[in-house]
Amino acid sequence: MSSILKTLRLVADPTRIRILSLLRQEELSVVELQEILAMGQSRISSQLSQLKQVDLVDDRRAGKNIIYRFQAPDVAAGGNALLAAIDLAAGEVPEIEEDRAALAIALSKRTDKARAYFDQLAGKFGRTYCPGRSWKSLSETLLKLLPPLVIADLGAGEGTFSQLLAQRAELVIAVDNSEKMVEFGASVAKENGFTNLEYRLGDIEDPPIDPGTIDLAFFSQALHHAQKPRRAIERAFTILKPGGRIVILDLLKHGYEDARELYADVWLGFSELEIADFLENAGFGEIDMALVDREKDSPHFQTLMAIATKPT
Repeated sequence: MSSILKTLRLVADPTRIRILSLLRQEELSVVELQEILAMGQSRISSQLSQLKQVDLVDDRRAGKNIIYRFQAPDVAAGGNALLAAIDLAAGEVPEIEEDRAALAIALSKRTDKARAYFDQLAGKFGRTYCPGRSWKSLSETLLKLLPPLVIADLGAGEGTFSQLLAQRAELVIAVDNSEKMVEFGASVAKENGFTNLEYRLGDIEDPPIDPGTIDLAFFSQALHHAQKPRRAIERAFTILKPGGRIVILDLLKHGYEDARELYADVWLGFSELEIADFLENAGFGEIDMALVDREKDSPHFQTLMAIATKPT
């Protein structure tokens, strides 16, 4: 073990305390630490290098990645006292609690091997022509496997997705705050003979739907247009039946400021931690999140999917 004075000087830094607290819970790569701490690669690598110098961090190679892990200090050289000091210091770092939540998200993404496989497949899908293969045919097939549900499409726009859902649902309620969108969607639904598809004028932060009447609430690229996305999710919780589910598809947080003017976006996407926080505070459980798409063209918008359940 390195000099105790040198070690104490090094660990007396909030960022290094955060890194040590994370590595004491789980071995992590630099990329995972970047996601959890929302810091640049060079800064994290520098901190890890310094922690390695005092033998508090070790690393190992796993394929192309370097995995970092906590190395417990020697008990005979005052290791227990040092750990106690680190624990006390961690209690003074406000970001530690958020880091734990972000760690849970990072670990769930790591274990989702099937999702990683389909992410790779999605990048190739459609590049080579194959008769009869399309996303539309696949989505309609999957919808046929679902039981008939009462579904709320919140922020539905003209309702293309609502019409797809209505082919299988018991009832779809499409809510949008644009009168022209609602009029257009309702006329298209009528033309196509959908008797189980209702368009309602209203705000997603206070949808015109009775409490406890919905099986599945959908937000498809709608939350980043809401003035108060947290309230929209809270209201979705209210309209859901016990055991009902919420599905969110929205942009991952980005820095493309022009989106505010070009697309009338109120929010520049959301981080996984923010969506998880919205859901947890609204009362949802069984939260599952993944990045399901990344656009190939700049600014490379990414789509975050979150699914959660209202407790019974």
